[in-house]
Amino acid sequence: MVFKQVGTFDLGKAATHSVQGGNGAVFNMDAAGIASGQAFLNSELEKRDNMVRTPLTSFTYTRDIPIRVGGGWSEFVSAMQVGYGIAGGSGDGLVHSGGANGIPMVQADFSKGLFKAHMIAAGTRVMWIDMQRGNMTGRNIDSLLRDGLRMTYDKHMEENTYVGFSRYDTTGLVNNPDVTVMDAASNGASTNPSTAWKDKTPDQILQDVNEIILAGWARAEYDLDAVPNHIIMPYEQYNYVATTKITELAEKTILTFLLENNVAKHNGSDLFIGAAKWCKGAGDDGADRMVAYCNKERYIAMDELAPLTRAMTSPNTENFCYDTAYAGNVSEVEVFYDQAITYMDGI
Repeated sequence: MVFKQVGTFDLGKAATHSVQGGNGAVFNMDAAGIASGQAFLNSELEKRDNMVRTPLTSFTYTRDIPIRVGGGWSEFVSAMQVGYGIAGGSGDGLVHSGGANGIPMVQADFSKGLFKAHMIAAGTRVMWIDMQRGNMTGRNIDSLLRDGLRMTYDKHMEENTYVGFSRYDTTGLVNNPDVTVMDAASNGASTNPSTAWKDKTPDQILQDVNEIILAGWARAEYDLDAVPNHIIMPYEQYNYVATTKITELAEKTILTFLLENNVAKHNGSDLFIGAAKWCKGAGDDGADRMVAYCNKERYIAMDELAPLTRAMTSPNTENFCYDTAYAGNVSEVEVFYDQAITYMDGI
């Protein structure tokens, strides 16, 4: 069939025009309909970016503390401890002779520590119409919401690990009130007696690191298993030692120098030095804080009693959606030996 134009078009006006077919038939064409086709073409000419950009954030809690999984919906986590004693002490009190009529007896003092646990709960809601539209667009909004829920959970665990929640009277790795706090040594300069690492030599920074390790190890009676093996500090100080060379002619950075020459390494323990944003301003009067501790389950831990679980999903006809509830149960930071942790402020 051959068409020929029998009128002119003005797409700026909502008018009806016609074309005549080869057999004399006339077909009406709406100018507004033709114009709407341009909108369709514009959408087709878009380049679609399939990446969904999520919020920028970071989590380090799984690196800095042992996490034990299991235990259910408990309200507390208990830990048994024992202390030993003997009459006369373990020195010359143990000396015995053939004419003695008695021997000192070892006694045990048992105690049980309790650590708080708390339940967490959150939910997602997906509108029914959005689910249908997702089938057309290829995007699963339920999956996007689950990612957001997981991010929320990780942010909760991060805060629980490092500082706890003052509202529930819990603390974390960087603000435990039972931990000994040291002040960083000054650089010894009479004109600028600064304790900040940016004002110190590599040897002076190494001295700070060795002092904080030795302080915790001494309180543990130099138990070789209790040598502090984990140090965290603010990002500014970490990046400074990680990128600054010992001297202008040296190839090694200060961080490499610290890892090779610290007292923990020379006593059979591999030292880890890392950064955590929670150390910034965590010290007294807002000072930057360095934390050194023994990162082993015997000394410190956190229980994920019930990992984040999809508990139930139900249709909500009143709001025309599907609601899903998630729940979990976690403990506060459990410090079993507070002498195995040391803080140093002012770095």
